[in-house]
Amino acid sequence: MVDDEPDLRTLYELTLLREGYDVESAGSVEEGWAMLQQRGPGGYQLVITDMRLPDGTGLDLLHRIDAAGRHEKAMVITAYGSPENAVEALKAGAYDYLTKPVDLRQFRAVVASALGRVPGGPVAPPRAAQAEARAAPSTHPALARIAGESMAMQQVRSLVERVARSMAPVLVHGESGTGKELVARAIHEVSPRGAMPFMAVNCGAIPESLLEAEFFGYRKGSFTGANEDREGFFQAAQGGTLFLDEIGDLPLPMQSKLLRVIQERAVRPIGAVTESPINVRIVSATHRDLGAEVQAGRFRQDLYYRLNVIRIAVPPLRERIGDLPSICASVLQRIAHDAGVKPVPALASDALEHLLRYSFPGNVRELENLLHRALALAGTPVIARSDLGLPEELLLEADGVEVDVATPPAASATAAAAPLPSDLGAYLDDIEREILERALERHRYNRTAAGAGLGLSLRQMRYRMARLGVGVAESDRTDPT
Repeated sequence: MVDDEPDLRTLYELTLLREGYDVESAGSVEEGWAMLQQRGPGGYQLVITDMRLPDGTGLDLLHRIDAAGRHEKAMVITAYGSPENAVEALKAGAYDYLTKPVDLRQFRAVVASALGRVPGGPVAPPRAAQAEARAAPSTHPALARIAGESMAMQQVRSLVERVARSMAPVLVHGESGTGKELVARAIHEVSPRGAMPFMAVNCGAIPESLLEAEFFGYRKGSFTGANEDREGFFQAAQGGTLFLDEIGDLPLPMQSKLLRVIQERAVRPIGAVTESPINVRIVSATHRDLGAEVQAGRFRQDLYYRLNVIRIAVPPLRERIGDLPSICASVLQRIAHDAGVKPVPALASDALEHLLRYSFPGNVRELENLLHRALALAGTPVIARSDLGLPEELLLEADGVEVDVATPPAASATAAAAPLPSDLGAYLDDIEREILERALERHRYNRTAAGAGLGLSLRQMRYRMARLGVGVAESDRTDPT
């Protein structure tokens, strides 16, 4: 525990000692770092630090822990009313954060969650076992279900594995049918909350008049038809993960209520007079450009920053068509298992070549539907081209062109005609410069919104603009940042 206020430090220590934890404390960044070094790697399971300290900030301590390759989880206590600090703490690798004045009941719950002692969940393994698990390569089945060996999907799996360790909110972005819920479930299953509930909610499928009751629950007699107490999504996901799919479809009044719940970590059911604390991780998903939605006034900016702490972009299938064989094999295995079909059918070579020429506007979901139909029509263990039922007019032109499994069809068709750049670095810089200028123009030269639309933070946006010489005078007048 690192805090420069002796009274608060004593209060936190006594609270944790009563819960059965061993606690050591420090009053500054340097003192805390010296204690960490003295114990050696893996000496502590959790570091709790105040944000403001006499010789620096809690983020300084987090950066040192990360740079040294240590594995202690970290919690940051921030000043009341400073959500920017909380977001920075989560981006710096903190497991979670608390705001002052600290609610001791919430404090105990967050510490228990960080140490794997969520009520009803698994107890944290010994330190030696934790270190051994970290050293071993990940073979979690939830990660294996995210099929594909393209660089984009390797990055997705890597991000899932890294963010699963913290409580940071995650925004999964991608077109409809790309597998956003699969990514959200993987985050939950890989995390210490894997044994607790995973509650998936489609925000666009609930009538606006029922949103508050569905999310927060209600008490008997609170309105006509409320014949019994009922839990909402937040209570049902207690200790686990709440997945808010299509968060961009949530109306503004409900966005405001959701923001309060995320900030206060408590819900008040309809008809109740008191709030109940919640311990839920939020993972949201959307196919919309939420940065543009914020600029258009259809999405709250403060809620966007709360949800978009860590962003995972799931690419459309047409941009990773080289993953098609492994995705088909994975989908066919699952479909055959569910249908009780043995042996698992395989795609004939001409059928696979046929699929490689299709652009898949419906992404992986459309591919699954195609394979479901093909499996039902195929009379043999091998699915032929005729079983797929893809109309020829929907296929990409590929006559006389050899389609490489690792190369998108559109790229292979134009590769021979397009001249190679003599200076690849300058060529890529020109492309990036054009994209940045288009994004700035679309968002009226607001760097924050333009960066958000490209999946970049404001700092990253500024760096890229400076490196590429993208300087627009209007941005200085219109961008409040």
